This record gives sequence, C-alpha cells and structure tokens, in this order.
Amino acid sequence: MPPRLPPLSALRLFEAAGRHQSFKRAAAELHLTPSAVSHGIVGLEQTLGVALFARSPQGLTLTPEGVDYLAYVTEAFSLLLTGTRRLPTPDASRAIALTCAPTLALRWLLPRLGEFLARMPNVDITVDTSRRQVGFPTDGFDFAIRLSRAPVASDRWHRLFGERFVPACSPAFLAEHGDADGRLDLRAATRIHVSSASEDWQGWIEGAAIEDFDARGGLSFDSIQMGLDAAMAGLGVVIARRPLADTYFESGALVPAHDIVTQAQSAYWLICADDIEPHPECVAFRDWLIEQAAASVPVETASGE
Repeated sequence: MPPRLPPLSALRLFEAAGRHQSFKRAAAELHLTPSAVSHGIVGLEQTLGVALFARSPQGLTLTPEGVDYLAYVTEAFSLLLTGTRRLPTPDASRAIALTCAPTLALRWLLPRLGEFLARMPNVDITVDTSRRQVGFPTDGFDFAIRLSRAPVASDRWHRLFGERFVPACSPAFLAEHGDADGRLDLRAATRIHVSSASEDWQGWIEGAAIEDFDARGGLSFDSIQMGLDAAMAGLGVVIARRPLADTYFESGALVPAHDIVTQAQSAYWLICADDIEPHPECVAFRDWLIEQAAASVPVETASGE
C-alpha cells in the first residue's frame, strides 16, 4: 500500500519552520502560536516516523532527513503556487505583493506610490515589511527589495540605488553643541547607532578615510527610522541614509553634522518573481519602481563635498 500524504496544513508548518529554522518565527509568519507550530511538527514527525528537527538548548536545526524532505516540500509548494498564480482571474489581473524594509517603505515607497495608483487605479497592492528571508514563489510575493553588496547572477535582479551616508542631527543639537562656525566635534557628540544596519558609523568612517575615530558608545536602536527619530528629537548624531532621509533634510528637521558624504558598499536591489511577465500590472510596477529609483538618485558619488 503506498504511503499516505501528510496533511497539507502540517506540511505548511514544516516548510515555514524549516525555512526559518525557528518555530517562533514560523508562528509569527503563519499567525499561529509557537506551541501550535511545535505540536503540528511533532504530529508530522509521528506520521512520517522520522525526526525532522533536532531540538537543543542552542536552538532548532533540521536533521539530515529534514533537510532532504524540506527541498521536496518547498518545490511542491512552489509548483502549487505557480499553477495557482497562472489561473486567469475575472478581470485578467491580480494583486501585487511586495516585501521590503520598513524604513524604505515608509520614507521612499509610500510618498511615491500614489503616482502608480493614479496610473493603474484598479490594481491592489500589498506591502510587507517583516524582516524575513523570502522564498519565491512559495511566499506569494511578486517582488522583494533588499540590500545587497552584489546581485545574484540573475536577470530578475535590478539595481535601484545605493545609499549615501552623512552624519546628521537636529538644528537645535547643532546650535547647542557646535562651535562658532557651526562645526560639530563628532568624537565628543552622542552618536546614535542602528544595530540592524549592516553599514553604519564604521562604514561612514572608512568611506571618509578618517583615522583614530572610535565610534563606539552612545545610543543604539534596532531600526533606521528610530535612529532618525532620535536624532530629530535632539538626542545625538545619526548616520542618515540618503535618499531615505531626503525629506527630513528638505524640511529642515535634520541638518548635516559633517561635510563628508560617503557611498555605501551595498545597494537596494529589486528582485522579481520569475512569473510576472504574463501579468501587465506586475511588469508596469517593476518598470515604475526602476523609473522612480533613477529619478530619486540622479547622481551617486563616492564622496561628498
């Protein structure tokens, strides 16, 4: 008698937990409790008669059998999703799903999104800002925008723009701590760090070729937006990322705290699912994003004034 397939719901739990190597993160993605995910995985292991995960105080890891099985389950879900996405819809279009970092969505995408909606008002758009690895097409996204130092060798990767770094603070902070010429001693100033950023103060210091500058110490936040908000609140100096922080400079909420601007080593890349071509709204959205990126950063320089 051939083996029976496990329930699809249990396989979905396994796919998410295996991809994240975490019951907790899988639960957050699936809007379940970690206990529900754990019990579902235990039930799947009992059904299969195989241990898929090794549990230890150090964390969760896939067993060799789990690694092998995950590859098949992921491929199966990908095929199912690809087939579903190819089905025609009543209006011959579908919603667009994009995942990107929260500050990029808030400071760069949202102010521009109205222009695309004016062009294509009947298109639904979903923006996801969770920090997780994305699997195409399993996760159902059409696009992902991610920071990377180099693209994967694929024609589905499109460079949008690189960030430019400049120390920034509030006008009040500069007035209080700057000298008579409006210059700020960054070594003495409170520095605001963004712990989640791969490049921060050290990236600016290296790009500016400044020696004997120990940037450690000060305040630390886990998001770019909180770092910017802290600087605007007068708490210290942050490495502002342009063009994400452009509107703050334009409004005067932030001012440069140094005259050197450096170029980040990484850049924002648009990654496309491989099945967007049959969908005109997805192709239009891809082309629009690339167009907006080119317009928002007309000139990128390795160093500033």
